[in-house]
This record gives sequence, structure tokens and C-alpha cells, in this order.
Amino acid sequence: MINIVWVLLILSGIVLAGLTGKPEVVTQSAFSAATVAVKYSLELAGIMSFWLGMMKIAEAAGLVESLARIMKPLTRYLFPSVPANHPAMGAILMNLSANILGLGNAATPFGLKAMQELQSINNDKETASDAMCTFLALNTGCITLMPTMIIGLRFSAGSRNPTEIVGTTLFATAVGMTLAIIADKTFRRIFRQVQR
Repeated sequence: MINIVWVLLILSGIVLAGLTGKPEVVTQSAFSAATVAVKYSLELAGIMSFWLGMMKIAEAAGLVESLARIMKPLTRYLFPSVPANHPAMGAILMNLSANILGLGNAATPFGLKAMQELQSINNDKETASDAMCTFLALNTGCITLMPTMIIGLRFSAGSRNPTEIVGTTLFATAVGMTLAIIADKTFRRIFRQVQR
């Protein structure tokens, strides 16, 4: 679907440029956008490498494991159907730890692994389990203590103070995670009442 939207946007831009008699604008814009994309990609590759390296150091130093240990009571409450020592719980904790540290790209492999492990204990393979829905809600609305990728983007774009968004990001993600948990629990309760 998104491919259709992109094709329509590109075609409408070309048609509009042709109708206004300025077809050279399309070529200039394409080259300008490509140059900016390459510039940001290279800058972000450096920033991503730095923070992924920091994540590995934090993991080796036990910071991620400590964060996971702190979060364990919360995850036991949120995922009662997942056995405590199941590999799914470890992947969930690692995913949430990476998200909390603002490393969304580093969290993705853990998220995929968590879903795979949750599917292995799902009785109905055609329907997402309660644990899968809860994990998806948490993964989408997870609290972020340090939005490293956004800080990197702001730094690349020449922001005078790229870290000024830390407080508001922390607040917004805390509210988002709280609402995701409340919505997950509320809708599950309503769904169970309707099924009776």
C-alpha cells in the first residue's frame, strides 16, 4: 500500500511540474534529495555504530542485564502466561532494555526473536496470544530514557542543542507506555466479557 502512495506522490509531482512548465524542478529536487539522503545516511551510520557499540559495552558490563533484572517484576505481571525462564522472556527483556536506552534498531532483532518465541508457546497459531499483543503494545509505546537516534538526527541536522528533547521525550514515552498498558489490559478485559 505504501508503495502505491509513493508512486502517486512521485507521479503527481512530475505531472504538476509538467503542467507548470518547470520539469527541471523534478530533476533538481531528485538530485538534491539524494545528496541529502546520502549525507544523513553516512552521519547516522557513524552515530548508530557508536551507540550499538555502547550497547555492546553496556551488555558486556552487565548494565543491560541489571536493567532486565529491575524490570523482571513488571514483566512477570504483564506476561503471566510466559514461563519465567522461557527464552521469550529473555528476548522481551532485551528488547525493552534496548528501547529504554533509545536504540530502536538494536531492539528490532530482540523483538523479532521475542515474537518467534511467543509464537512457539501460542496454542492458536492463527491468532496472536495475549502475551504477543501485550509485547506489541509495549514495544510500540516503550518508555525511552535517552533518545539516542533522535539526538543523532538532530545533531546531523545542525541543531544547536540536540539533547534538549530528552525531558519531553521521557515524558511523552512514559505517558505512551502507561496508556499502552492500560489499553491492553482494558481491551482484554472487555473482550473476555463479550466472549462470555
